[in-house]
Amino acid sequence: MSDRSTGLAPSKLTAVLGPTNTGKTHLAVERMLAHASGMIGLPLRLLAREIYDRIVKLRGKASVALITGEEKIVPARAAYFVCTVEAMPLAREVEFLAVDEIQLCADPERGHIFTHRLLHARGKFETMFLGAGTMAPLVRRLLPDAEIIGRERFSNLSYAGSKKLTRLPRRTAIVAFSTDAVYAIAELIRRQRGGAAVVMGSLSPRTRNAQVALYQSGEVDFLVATDAIGMGLNMDVDHVAFAGLRKFDGKRTRWLYPQEVGQIAGRAGRYTRDGSFGVTGDCEEIDEDLVAAVESHTFEPITAAEWRNGRLDFGSLPGLLRSLAETPQRGGLKLSDEALDERTLRALAQQEDVIKRCKADRSALIRLWDVCQTPDFRKTTDDDHQRMARTLFDDLTTGRKRLPEDWVNSQFKALDRVDGEIDSLAARLSGVRTLSYIANRPDWVANPAHWQGLTRQLEDRISDTLHEKLMARFIDRRTSVLLKQLGERETLYAGVGQDGEVTVEGHVVGHLSGVAFTPAKGASPLEEKALRNAAQRAVGPEIARRLGVLASEADDAFALTPDGAILWRGEIAGTVRRDQPLLSPRARLLGELGPAAVRERAERRLDAFLAGEVDRRLAPLRGLERALAGGALRGLPRGIAHRLLEAGGVLDKRPVDPELKALSQGERRTLKSLGVRIGAFSLYCPGAIKAEAIACARALNPTGWRGALTTLEPLPSPAPSERELSASGLRAVAGFTIPVEALETLDGLLRANQQPGGVVLTEAALETLGWTAKQASAVLRALDYTPAIRAKPDQPIVWKRRGAARLEDKPVKARPDSPFAALAKLTEPPPRRKKPRRRKPAARKAAS
Repeated sequence: MSDRSTGLAPSKLTAVLGPTNTGKTHLAVERMLAHASGMIGLPLRLLAREIYDRIVKLRGKASVALITGEEKIVPARAAYFVCTVEAMPLAREVEFLAVDEIQLCADPERGHIFTHRLLHARGKFETMFLGAGTMAPLVRRLLPDAEIIGRERFSNLSYAGSKKLTRLPRRTAIVAFSTDAVYAIAELIRRQRGGAAVVMGSLSPRTRNAQVALYQSGEVDFLVATDAIGMGLNMDVDHVAFAGLRKFDGKRTRWLYPQEVGQIAGRAGRYTRDGSFGVTGDCEEIDEDLVAAVESHTFEPITAAEWRNGRLDFGSLPGLLRSLAETPQRGGLKLSDEALDERTLRALAQQEDVIKRCKADRSALIRLWDVCQTPDFRKTTDDDHQRMARTLFDDLTTGRKRLPEDWVNSQFKALDRVDGEIDSLAARLSGVRTLSYIANRPDWVANPAHWQGLTRQLEDRISDTLHEKLMARFIDRRTSVLLKQLGERETLYAGVGQDGEVTVEGHVVGHLSGVAFTPAKGASPLEEKALRNAAQRAVGPEIARRLGVLASEADDAFALTPDGAILWRGEIAGTVRRDQPLLSPRARLLGELGPAAVRERAERRLDAFLAGEVDRRLAPLRGLERALAGGALRGLPRGIAHRLLEAGGVLDKRPVDPELKALSQGERRTLKSLGVRIGAFSLYCPGAIKAEAIACARALNPTGWRGALTTLEPLPSPAPSERELSASGLRAVAGFTIPVEALETLDGLLRANQQPGGVVLTEAALETLGWTAKQASAVLRALDYTPAIRAKPDQPIVWKRRGAARLEDKPVKARPDSPFAALAKLTEPPPRRKKPRRRKPAARKAAS
C-alpha cells in the first residue's frame, strides 16, 4: 500500500483541514463506507474504539476489524479496518485509507509515525488526511498533488474568562494535565456539584466509554479529563475550562502550544451549538492574543514534520543504528529525536551477548527491533523498560524462540486481581495492556488466541471495577440524578405516604409531619441543597394547603405537650418560643416551606391557641393581670398583686409582710376574690399550683427547670429562677425545693402541736410531710424558727418563731429599686428625739 506505481490511475489524494467541530472524522467514515474496503488510522485507542463501535452498528461485526497495539479483532472477511496509527497494517490493500489528526506529524514523540503515513500510506482509489488548518503549507510542500479542502467550524467558540469550579456551567469539561490534578478536581466537583465523569488516556476503552456514558446520559454534568479530550473524542460539551496551561510532555514541564489550546478548547460546542472556553481554579487568565487566535482558529503553520527513516538496514546492528540516524534528504522534514524504541535499542546494542547474537543471526536483529518497539504503557523508567525488552529478546531468540508459558502465566497471575483502590487498579490495567500487546503478537507466544482471550477478559473485569471505583469516589449518584431531574422536569412525580415519607421521582427526600418537612440527611451540603429544592417543588403546595387549614381550625384541634410542642391533629406544628412572658406566650411555626403570608397567618393562629390555654389553665393569674390592667386594684393591693404576678403566682411572704399587715379587711377580701391567698409562709394563687396549671406553666417555659412537684428535693446548682420555681408551685427554702402546699401543711401541723413555750414537730407530723428530722430542722430554721429551750436527748425540740416578733417591732426596709420604697418612707415612724443627758451634781459644781 505504498506509493509505488501499480499501473493504475493514481489514488485520489485529499487533505481535509480545519478546526475542531467541522465534521472531518464523520466525513472520512462516510467516504470509507462508500467504498468496498477501507482503513482509518486514529491517534488514540479510545477514539479507535469509538469509531469501531460506530461502524459495527452500520455494517455489523463481521465486516469491521479493530487493530490496536493491545487489541486485535479481525474477522475473516473484514472489509473495514479501524486502527491506531501505529498499528495500521499497511501491507493490506484497501480502496480507501484515511489518517486522522495528521498534524501530529509535528509531535516530538510520535510525529515520525504520522509523517510516514503521510508520505507512504495510500488507499487504492482514495486517500484522505484529516487535521488542523495549520498543516496546509506543509501538505502543499510534501504532497503537491493533494487537494486541500478547508472546512469551517459549524459553531462559534468564545472566551468566557475565569470561573470558580463551583460556578462553572453545566455540561463543562475541566481539563487538567496530571492524574493527581484530575482526581483532586473531580473530588471537589463531587462535593460541590454532585459528581463528575473522568476521562484519561490511560483508561481502557471500556472504562472510558462507561465514564463518558455517565456524562452523555446527563447523570453528571461535568467531565474532568486530560488533554486526551482534544483528540477527537466526541461529547456534548458546552464549555471547556482549563485548570492549568502547563503540562509535562515526558521531558519537561512547558506551556501549552497555542494550537494545543485551540485543539482542546475546540471540543466545546456540538455541531451548530456554540461553545465557550475559559480557565478555572488557580489557572491564570489566557493571554488576549491567544484568545483571539483560538476564537478565530488562526495559528502559526506547521513548517516541518518529524521524520525517521522508514527503510531500515537489517544487515547488521551498526547498520540498523546508522539507518535510524539517517537525516532526511527532502525539505519540510526534520530528523526526529530519539524515541523510546530507539533509546532502548541503543542501550541493548551495547551489551556483548546481544551484539554477538545479532551478528550470528539476522532474524535475531529483526526480533531485537521488534521488542524495542514494545510500548511502555506502565510509564516506567527507561532502565526498567530496557530490562523487560532484554527479557523478551532473550526468550524470543533462544530455545523455542517463544515466551515461556510459565513466564506469561506468572505475569498474568500477578495481574489477575480486582482488589485495591483507583491507583492500584489503574496501574494493574497498564500492566494488562502490556501483556495484551505481547499476546497480540502471534509469533511471540505459543497459544496467542488463548492469551488474547484471557487478557481481554481480565482487562474488562479490571475496567468494570475501576469504573465502579471512579463512580463511588467522584459521583454522588443520588444527588446528581436528583439535581438533573429537578432541573429538567416541569412537574415532578411526588407523593406523601401514610407514614409521612415523601418521595420525588422514586427518591426518598424526607418526611412530612404536619406542616413541617424534614429533609433526608444528605451526605454532603450539595445533596442537602438538592433535597431542599426537591421539597420546595414537590411538597411546597401541599404544605401551603395544610397551613391554610391550620389557620382556620378551632382550639380543640390543637394540644400543648409538656415539652412545649404544639400539636395540630396529633402532629407537631410548632413550639413555644423561649424567654417570653408567662401570660403572653408566642409560638414558632415549624418548617420553612410555604408562602410567607400563609405561614404568618398560621403562626398567629398558634399564638391565639396559646393565649386560650393561658385563659383556661392559668385563670387566676390572667384574672390578676386583667384587674391590674383595668384599674380594679389600687394602693397596696395593686403593688402586692403586681409582685405576685411577676413572680409567677408564688411569692415568699416575708418581704411583703409589712404591706400585708397594712391591708384593710376590704382590701384583703378584694385580693381573695381574685384568687390570692395569704398563707403562713407564702403569698400565692391556689389555682396556679394545681396540676393542670403547673403543666401549662411548665410547657410555656420549655427550657425551664423541671423538679419534683410533691417532695422535698435538694436545690440544684445553678439554682432555678423564681419564675421556674413558681411554674412548678415550689419555693426554695434551706437549700431545698418545697411545694408551697407542703409549707402550709407544715404550718397546720405546728399549730396542732402547740406546747407551752412553742410548738413541736412530732414523728407523725414528719411522716405526713415525708421529711427527715434533719431536713425539718433546716427548714424551720430557714423559716425563722429557733429552739425555745435546750432539748433533752429523749425529748422533741420545742420551736418558737422569732421572726414574727422582729417583724412587728422592726419593719422590713424596702429595697431602693422597689416600687414600694416611696410608700415605706411615708409610713416610717418619726425619729425619736434624744433626751438631754443629766449632769451629776459634782459635774454641775465644777461647771459653775
